[in-house]
Order: sequence, then structure tokens, then C-alpha cells
Amino acid sequence: MDRVFELIISAEFLSSVLRVTTPILFATMAVLLSDRAGVLNISIEGTMLFAALMGVVGSAYTQSAWLGLLIAILSGVFYAGILSFFHLKLKTDIVLTGIALNLMASGLTVSILYILTGDKGVSTKLPSKVLPSVDIPFIENIPYIGTVFSGQNVLTYFSIIILIVLSIFLKYTRTGTHIRAVGEFPTAVETAGISVVKTRLIALLISGGIAGMGGAFMSMAYLSMFTKDMISGRGFIALAAEAMGRGMPFLSLLSSLLFGFADALSSSLQLFNIPSELTRVVPYLLTIIALGIYAARAQKKR
Repeated sequence: MDRVFELIISAEFLSSVLRVTTPILFATMAVLLSDRAGVLNISIEGTMLFAALMGVVGSAYTQSAWLGLLIAILSGVFYAGILSFFHLKLKTDIVLTGIALNLMASGLTVSILYILTGDKGVSTKLPSKVLPSVDIPFIENIPYIGTVFSGQNVLTYFSIIILIVLSIFLKYTRTGTHIRAVGEFPTAVETAGISVVKTRLIALLISGGIAGMGGAFMSMAYLSMFTKDMISGRGFIALAAEAMGRGMPFLSLLSSLLFGFADALSSSLQLFNIPSELTRVVPYLLTIIALGIYAARAQKKR
């Protein structure tokens, strides 16, 4: 136990927590925005996977990591647009549509990769680029703190910026107010002359763009390539993180960090000769426990 405790409080471990929390935080913010509009985006998992591939493809063909990131974001918007079309236009059930899009993303990305490279699982033949890490002046020279907070990938800092911007957007802008109102009182909003469909469309498209950043992080920062089903349930974990955060950005940040901690711990425990089959279930076990506690508290409150 002493060795585990020493590991947990080490600067290197805390730095890895921030790194593995990044895609979860992007996904959680994407879920939060759509949920506040009353259209929970279940397809975050598939959106991130599709964006992860398109970011790699975009950076390989343009030879620019930043253009690859832009393509990943636009791909996320496109994938969310598919969900919006079926749910808002054709009136399909958003949960069933989201599940279908998640399943489609797994096969679609493999097919696209095979068409482009002939490979079915890994994009090693694509000369893709990696987004840079950033050393923060002054902080990087501070012992312990510099190791934890400096030297992270640029998207890790972007995720914090997105969190702050999203908080301001929802609370202080006209569109953000409309999104919150549509999620809480859609009938009253429609009566006031505000289009519920248009507002929810905006929320879903922005949600897809944020999820696209999370997908780009996975294939252009966390790894330097695309691999089959590389999101590995992070989109579903984000649903739990957002539920625990009760739709509030900073509470959702804390819940995302909790899941990031569990993910980092599951990898680190393998250093103590614990079978990987056991350590890999830690984040998902925590997801089930957290959702159980949340559901019990919500039931008690009702």
C-alpha cells in the first residue's frame, strides 16, 4: 500500500492524470452542452472515433497538425449533423439514433482506413502529424508543480479553455440562455418565438465540434496514430461524468478528473504485477459505482 500511495502522490502520476483526463473532459463538455439543450448526445463515442481518424487523415494529406485538428473538429460537427438530421428533422429517437451512429463509426472508420491505406486497424501507413506539447514559462521551472502542469499537450490546455468559455457562454450569452431555456421549458420558449429545433441544432453541432477535439487528442496527442476503436468507452464515461456533475461545468470537471484518476491508476497498477485484465476494469467499475450513487441520490431527492 505504501508503494501505491507513493505512486499516487508522485508528480509523474498526477501529470498522467491530466493527460488521460483530457479526452474525457472534452467528451463531458460535449455531453453537457447537448444535455442542457434537452437533446442528450449519445453518439459522442462514435463522433470522437470518426474525428480521430479524420484528424489523422487530414494531417497526413496536408502535412499540418493544426489543419488536421481543424478537420477533426469539422468531422465532429458533421457527425453531430447526422444525428441532428435524423432526430430533429425525421423525429427519430435520439438514444436509438445515437447508439446506431456509435456502432456505425466502428465499421465506418475501418472501411475508410482500408480504402486509403489497405490497413484495417492501424494508420501506420499515413504520415500523420502530432500536436505539440507546451512548456509554460516560469511554471516549468518550479519543482513538482512544473512537472504536473507544464509540458502537457496543447489540447490539454485547450480543454480547460473550452470549459471556461462554455461556462461563460451558457450563463452570459443570448444563445447560451436560449439553450438552457430550451432544455428546461421548450414549450414556453416556443411560445416566446424562439425556435426549439434551431437552438437544439446549434447545441448539437457545437457539441460535435468539442467531441471532435477529444477525438483529435486521442490520435494526434495521446497516440500518434489511429487505431481501431481507440476511444475505448470514453464517450460513455463522459455520460456518467456529466450526470455526476449535474450539468454544471466545474462539477463536471471534477467528475472528469475522478475518472481520469481511475484510468491513470489502472495503467499504473500494472507496475505492481497486477494482471492487466483486472486493472483495465477499474475505470468502468468506477463508472457503474458512480452512476449507482448518483441514481440513488436522485431517487432520494425526488
